[in-house]
Amino acid sequence: MRREDRLAWIFGSSRSGSTWLLRMLADLRGVVPIDDPHLGHHLGVWRPIPLAWAACDDPPELTTLLELKADEPDYFFSNRYRDSWWEPLRALIAARFEAQAGNGHRRFSAPTYVVKEPGSQAAPLLAELFPDSKLIFLLRDGRDVVDSWLAAYQDGTWAIQKGAFPVAPEGRLPLIRWLSEVWAFRCRAVQQAFETRTPDTRVLIRYEELRERPLEGMETICEMLELGRGRLPEIVARHDFEQLPAGARGPKREARVASPGSWRQNLTPAEQEAMHEVLSETLDRFGYGGAIVEPGMATVA
Repeated sequence: MRREDRLAWIFGSSRSGSTWLLRMLADLRGVVPIDDPHLGHHLGVWRPIPLAWAACDDPPELTTLLELKADEPDYFFSNRYRDSWWEPLRALIAARFEAQAGNGHRRFSAPTYVVKEPGSQAAPLLAELFPDSKLIFLLRDGRDVVDSWLAAYQDGTWAIQKGAFPVAPEGRLPLIRWLSEVWAFRCRAVQQAFETRTPDTRVLIRYEELRERPLEGMETICEMLELGRGRLPEIVARHDFEQLPAGARGPKREARVASPGSWRQNLTPAEQEAMHEVLSETLDRFGYGGAIVEPGMATVA
């Protein structure tokens, strides 16, 4: 990768509209999209594991293996031997992205790599590995994220085909607590990475505002990435949720529903209470509080 400043990460939580955003950016000239490399799921393995955490009466604080083992000398990514693995890891990731750029993508003299990373719990590490890269923080109300993921754990959904599993009724509350904790952890991790960037190399985009004013949101991102904006109106219109074929959207599809606040109708009072027990502090921190964010609300700095 010849120019690290042409690398941009989309960090946040899955089920936040990141696929929609990446597809719009991918239609711009010069962009090489990298969709779900899952670096964070290798470098940021959860500890405790999901099943053990969700089954506990009093779950321990969620963390990652990287954080838990960093000071142990035999751990592969031990801080003691950081000088031996840091640059090789950078080179490996860069080489992998370059290989994808040369395989089936149009060749550009100075491509912009836009990487949609679902394992955003590793955002601080990836941002430090590539200090000149840029960062898009895609933020969505955690309650809608939990609702969307919960819907995916049903028979016949798109997620079942990708390794998810149907959840029995008695498993819903533990799963809601787990997904809530994951959303909160990832948001805090992305915010940590976000704060390492200068204002001209980062942008925070709320899903709710992107849905309300997609062209304005895309213009903000393109300005930060130094991408041409001439075709944006056409691209935004083509990728509008309502333009998707009826068979490509719906309750069991990956493009499920684009209406903020659906969790109020989809989750029972007991499920909402369990969710808020975990999420309330982080919702407040990111400006959501007890209600759906309204367009134009203040964002985190």
